[in-house]
Amino acid sequence: MKICEHYGYHLKMSSLYIIELSIDPGIWHPIDKDRISLHPIEFHLEEEAYKDRIDSYRRNIRLTEAVQTGISQLNGIHVAVGVIDFQFMGVSMEFVSWEKVTHLIEYTTNKVLTLIIIVSASEGRCCEACMEKGSLSLMKMAKVSSDLYDY
Repeated sequence: MKICEHYGYHLKMSSLYIIELSIDPGIWHPIDKDRISLHPIEFHLEEEAYKDRIDSYRRNIRLTEAVQTGISQLNGIHVAVGVIDFQFMGVSMEFVSWEKVTHLIEYTTNKVLTLIIIVSASEGRCCEACMEKGSLSLMKMAKVSSDLYDY
């Protein structure tokens, strides 16, 4: 269960491991797995271009975004699941990540499913979203809030 035997603390878990641990075995149908973020405002940090950082995470972690979404079952009940993976740039939520969450909520609302969103960890990275993604990501936060209200 990824718990340190000596200290009792939880070890890092990838979103894919959390999905495997949380749902009925063998029942995972990803949604929007091929959606990837573009870099519309071309923000650059001093040490490396933001696009290069994202590409590096995609190669090393083997995820396209910080959010994994899909349809599954939990104890035989159909559910829609979204898991946010801290290992992808410390949950730096790209525009497409927010769009995936929005699409999952809308799909869940239309299909009358139970919605489960798991935030595996966070360090309050909203300021980074403001700097690197600008108003696009901030608008998506508002859209997610609105869709959750409708759900």
